[in-house]
Amino acid sequence: MFAAIGIFALLGYLLGSVNFAVLVAKKHGVDILKEGSGNPGATNVKRVLGKGPGNLVFALDVLKGFVGAGLPYLFLSIDPKQPAINDLFFVVCVAGFVGTLLGHCFSCFLKFKGGKGVASTIGGLVVLLPVPILIGAAIWGVAFLLSRYVSLASIALGVSLPLSCWLLPLFTSLTFGQPQFWFAAAIAAFNVWTHRSNIGRLLSGTENRFVKKA
Repeated sequence: MFAAIGIFALLGYLLGSVNFAVLVAKKHGVDILKEGSGNPGATNVKRVLGKGPGNLVFALDVLKGFVGAGLPYLFLSIDPKQPAINDLFFVVCVAGFVGTLLGHCFSCFLKFKGGKGVASTIGGLVVLLPVPILIGAAIWGVAFLLSRYVSLASIALGVSLPLSCWLLPLFTSLTFGQPQFWFAAAIAAFNVWTHRSNIGRLLSGTENRFVKKA
């Protein structure tokens, strides 16, 4: 099982390093690294090329995270009667997801540059923490509608994950073990770190904002 952690982390990294923002923008004759904010992610593609290409990149990045976290299900099996083994299986899935996320943010094909990883995080968490990510997606929607800042909504989504893992068992029959909680906390911290430049612009009032056109 421990060897599987390294194998799926490596597979995830190679998968994550395939940057769909760069590929989709290139199909439209645009170098996304030199346009808009220069970030090779769905938000910048949507800003530069419009909803169609932007939504396509978002969907592909979500799928990338989903596949990266879900690959172990194709090759390994779980036993409901062995919680300790299941915890290790969860760790293997996390390794595949983390590898995918690192590949997306630090692509070996883009000189270790990449996107923020929000869409890939959503896809991976559909596999790993389905209920907390659904709550996080709702929070993202509300935060975006109220603020029109994608970055602020994304930060709110990330922070909500460990809070959901902590609060849901108090009010529902759902339970989350220590691996799930600390994984959610790590994702929240990583999400804030990747948005550190956005936080600076939010505080200075210079962050790009999606405003409805008349």
